[in-house]
Amino acid sequence: MDADAGQDGLIGPAARFECKVCWHVYDPAEGDPVWQIPPGTPFADLPDHWSCPNCATTKDGFLLLSDD
Repeated sequence: MDADAGQDGLIGPAARFECKVCWHVYDPAEGDPVWQIPPGTPFADLPDHWSCPNCATTKDGFLLLSDD
């Protein structure tokens, strides 16, 4: 995760991430039914081969969403 790479320890397990290409939001509360990722799986725990279910962007193509 580009700008967030050094902050993995600071990102909570409920943090949501948005794809920079198609704006798909990965929400840990929902998981990812396309990849059979169960609800409750933090973004940091997604497999290295995981990609956006809409456009196939890799994990490093996602940005941390703020909670505001």
